[in-house]
Amino acid sequence: MTMQGLRIGLLGGTFNPIHHCHLTIAHQTRERVGLDRILFIPTGDPPHKSSGALATAGHRVEMVRIAIAAEPSFSLSEIEARHSSKSYSIETVQALRDEYGAGTELFFILGLDAFLELDSWKQASQLIRLIHFIVVPRPGSVFASLHTMPLLPSIDRSSLAALDAGQQDRLDLSWTPSTNLILLGLPPCDISASVIRARLKNRQTVSKWLPGPVESYILHHKLYTEGIDRPGI
Repeated sequence: MTMQGLRIGLLGGTFNPIHHCHLTIAHQTRERVGLDRILFIPTGDPPHKSSGALATAGHRVEMVRIAIAAEPSFSLSEIEARHSSKSYSIETVQALRDEYGAGTELFFILGLDAFLELDSWKQASQLIRLIHFIVVPRPGSVFASLHTMPLLPSIDRSSLAALDAGQQDRLDLSWTPSTNLILLGLPPCDISASVIRARLKNRQTVSKWLPGPVESYILHHKLYTEGIDRPGI
């Protein structure tokens, strides 16, 4: 599949479950960076699953599917959910580059907390040569921390401080000759999936944090209510 001239954002995660904050970040990032599409990429099941707090990949894929069904600029990829082994970002990006072709620009969207750990990722130095990065705020992390990150080009401290203070809403950097790093100062969005799961287990309402169809799906399949996932999708 070749899609000449498209700009596609890749938004990965467990989506356990997908909630309003995920969707808000996707909308804001698409509008602010001028992306044609956001591709949601749920992770697969861990090879040695030990915690019932993680719904099966099949359930998480279906929750994403129904959450984005009404948004034509959002799409779902099962590229990681189909794997029975651990997926690495470098492999996912390479596969998507092959799928969409060289004429499509890919943008990796991730939270600042995850980005700060990029040095530990598999083949990180190669990954940053394959794809643009869009970094969005996360509770508990500050852009100022990027000043000492080894893989980054030199960044003016005052610009990072301005992002943290809300005095600047975007900083664009040339990462490599062919890829860019975009730091976005989005409004705070600190919905916690772990809090949602805890409330579901305690039979408390979660309506304000979840799209209605996702909440209905969770209740129908009795997800997160017993601390272990029921068999099914």
